[in-house]
Amino acid sequence: MREAIDASQQDVTARFLRMLSISLEQVGLIRSAIQGQQYAGLSARTHELEHELDELEREVEDACLNALARYQPLATDLRFFLMVFKCLTDMERAGDYGRHVGRDLEDIGATLHSGPIHDVLPLTTLLSTMIERLAYAFAERDIAAAHEVMRMDYEEVDALYEQMQRASLTRILENPRDLHSALKANRMARSLERLGDHLVNVAERVEAYLLSRPGMGASEQASD
Repeated sequence: MREAIDASQQDVTARFLRMLSISLEQVGLIRSAIQGQQYAGLSARTHELEHELDELEREVEDACLNALARYQPLATDLRFFLMVFKCLTDMERAGDYGRHVGRDLEDIGATLHSGPIHDVLPLTTLLSTMIERLAYAFAERDIAAAHEVMRMDYEEVDALYEQMQRASLTRILENPRDLHSALKANRMARSLERLGDHLVNVAERVEAYLLSRPGMGASEQASD
């Protein structure tokens, strides 16, 4: 029984890490498109990745439910499958936001002024790092990495998003002709900011799971 539960956990872990990899690929495509000002095909590719993520969501959901029904795990094993199960919706929504940005960039990227659209670029860099750290936290059961994901969102992503909003307002006041470009860039930035929020939700669930493991809670809390 122990071997079967371990094998199921390893399978779920591998599939969930693939979901994070897909989200990272989406964000990377968006960043590369902005840097190279090449938007053709971006919508289709981010949509393909979002579809792959949706398929994995169903596979991981089935795997978690099958493990719960077949092995009736207890304690830490139970909390692992429940943690992953609860994270699936956030990963699915992250994929949706990645697709939205890819679609918007292809639709309007060529017509946007370079200023507003390049304001989005630092967000993609931060999000890529957050996804990488989240994958490490999940794979290595590293609570410090989960905390780093949360910190980056609260201290950097949110601050950058607010800074972009102020810059857009200034740009509009100085040149009303930039209104359309600024609003479109803000919409994409908002989608990326929301993507970050869903990554934080996953990080918080990983943190809660790690703190619930025997021998982990007290020592980790003491180190914070």
